[in-house]
Amino acid sequence: MENMNAVELEIIDNEFLRQFETMIDGKKAKIEYALQERKVFLTKLIMNEEHLEKGYEQDFIIAVFNVIEERNIKLVPTSPIIAKFMRKNRRKYKNLLPVGINI
Repeated sequence: MENMNAVELEIIDNEFLRQFETMIDGKKAKIEYALQERKVFLTKLIMNEEHLEKGYEQDFIIAVFNVIEERNIKLVPTSPIIAKFMRKNRRKYKNLLPVGINI
């Protein structure tokens, strides 16, 4: 299901805490990550339950994928929510996966 309320999100890479962050309706959302050899492992999505119910995680994940793509690095979605999104949108984002990784 496409989110019809797509929002433009500003993504902040908090390298100290190793997480991508954004603000949605005054509340912080985070995707924790680990960097290893030109790959970013997206390990955990932390978001307000109300925002999850509204489907904002899709907007956030897409915005983070765009940042990763701009940096020309690969991603490995280890978070179940992010892996599920990747499976649903495999065609669009398969170029972001490292060689040999299938979701």
